[in-house]
Amino acid sequence: MNISERPPMPGPEAAIDYGHGEFRVVRPGAFVRCAVTGAPIRLDDLRYWSVEWQEAYVSPEAVQLRLRRAGRR
Repeated sequence: MNISERPPMPGPEAAIDYGHGEFRVVRPGAFVRCAVTGAPIRLDDLRYWSVEWQEAYVSPEAVQLRLRRAGRR
């Protein structure tokens, strides 16, 4: 089972402030959603995000797709 197949923990979606190398929880919750796929991401599993766009991503592939859609790759 990979990260995108795990259901989120019960609870509301969190609001996050994404910084360089770390993030800050603005509104507590159990998960955030991938900006590309809409897949829930547990906060413990959150590894990929954009500081510029303030978005979370479920995988490196989702990051690459976002960059292509923005015309950056």
